[in-house]
Amino acid sequence: MLSVTLTFSVMFSVMFLILGTTVGWLAKEYVIQRDSKFIPTHPEMFDENGQIIPDEVLAVRFENDFEETDD
Repeated sequence: MLSVTLTFSVMFSVMFLILGTTVGWLAKEYVIQRDSKFIPTHPEMFDENGQIIPDEVLAVRFENDFEETDD
């Protein structure tokens, strides 16, 4: 009985691994195709020709400083 249980457990695990990989890959391809049809979410960063305006792009980096300084 133990060998039958282990056999079916391994078979189902491999089957669901293959199924999950396939469904995830197909979902990723669908999202990539769907998003490539839409206009970017921040049109104010593009000029009238659809090119990114490099002077208008701002990058901000926050550093986590966890040191408490009490004066």
